[in-house]
Amino acid sequence: MRRSIALAALVCGLMPSLALAHSFGRQYNLPVPLWLYLYGGAAALALSFFLAAFMMRGEQHAVVKPRRLLYKKSSKAYLARSLSVGFLLLTIATGFLGNRDPYVNFNMTFFWIVFLLGFTYLSTLTGNYYRDINPFTSLGLVFSRVFPRWRRGYFRYPSWANYWPALIAYLGLIWIELFTHNTPLSLGQTLGAYTLYCLVGMALFGVAKWSRYGELFSVMFRLMALMSPFHRGRHTVSWQAPLSGMLREQPRHLALLLFVLFLLSSTAFDGLRATSWWVALFWQDRTGLLTEWLGSAPIYNFSTLRPYYMAYESSVLLLSPFVYGAIYMLCMALAKLLTGSPLTVIQLSLRFAYSLLPIALVYNITHYYTLIFTQGVKVVSMLSDPFGWGWNLFGTAGLWRAPIIPDVAVVWHTQVGLIVLGHVISVYIGHRIALRTFATARQATLSQLPLLVLMMAFTASGLWILAQPIGAR
Repeated sequence: MRRSIALAALVCGLMPSLALAHSFGRQYNLPVPLWLYLYGGAAALALSFFLAAFMMRGEQHAVVKPRRLLYKKSSKAYLARSLSVGFLLLTIATGFLGNRDPYVNFNMTFFWIVFLLGFTYLSTLTGNYYRDINPFTSLGLVFSRVFPRWRRGYFRYPSWANYWPALIAYLGLIWIELFTHNTPLSLGQTLGAYTLYCLVGMALFGVAKWSRYGELFSVMFRLMALMSPFHRGRHTVSWQAPLSGMLREQPRHLALLLFVLFLLSSTAFDGLRATSWWVALFWQDRTGLLTEWLGSAPIYNFSTLRPYYMAYESSVLLLSPFVYGAIYMLCMALAKLLTGSPLTVIQLSLRFAYSLLPIALVYNITHYYTLIFTQGVKVVSMLSDPFGWGWNLFGTAGLWRAPIIPDVAVVWHTQVGLIVLGHVISVYIGHRIALRTFATARQATLSQLPLLVLMMAFTASGLWILAQPIGAR
């Protein structure tokens, strides 16, 4: 009995704060058993796969319609770029000088919710607008006026580096988010260090090269924009068929494939570690090895094992894109075996990589979109008092200070619908890529069978993870 009580208390203590965003702090009884949702999602995927296989067999489904020019845009956009740089500097300044309360300070809400989540969804809807206002690029261009060599860089960007700097920075960002005690000050320090990191990279290899390959937000939002019906070029904005951006190009580097996989695996891991099952996996010590080593159950040795638990979770997070990559490449190896394709497994993996983007997007939405209602709306009041000093600069300090709590039933069924829809879209995109890759429709269909199984596994695991916090007893 004591052991059960101690484990329950430990689970509650180890639950990350975002778990409350998933569950709203209370239990919700699913209207039907979870296994019905899992089988229903798998059935929807299977049906969509067979519909695509039988209805999309002609060459017209492999062709991407050309873009249609909407308007030419200004290449200067001084005001938007200045505002972008201003918000970056304000986020750093409020971290160092503002109120220590993360729910009062502007920088936590603005960066983690308005910027990181908001621009992810905005890029999907309106295209890669971030490219036009990237504050790190703007700062690099400002410094290049003082040091003209910065624009081209002092060294040639090595081809082997490709997207590795952005991937490493992204791994670091998510690790900081999940495993450090986030405060306004620590966020200000992190953003200040990241700004210096970008400026040094731009000085060494040039503003344009580093913005494309080394700046993680540039890479992330450009990937999200591939699903948008709008294409934002350097000087133009064009209309394109929704989702067609994923068909117009493919990643050429393994690092970019791993970046896509980490978009997916990091969100899945964040949801998984919020479950009591995950915590108990370590602390219940089902193998008995930890108990034998310590002389008592792990739950009674929390202070001793806490650093090991953090190292264990950190290792799982940082290895997750490589584990996902191995599973994904196994599916590609099976596809190669079924079709007899002359392409290598790596080539096939790169060719189909963008079909995973819709899954990564819906995982992000289903896990985090409620934060926009519970905390993100408060940015309206924080704009008038960014430092948390009691100001009311724009007269909005009293607006939307209370969180908007969505109904749990609505949240759950929205999550189910989005998870299934995202996987169905991925099946559709994967089949269109297959029609362009293989000689016959039969080969295209056969190639997608391993990926269909993988999509079903992703759907089931995604729904299971989402159901754990709201259904936990």
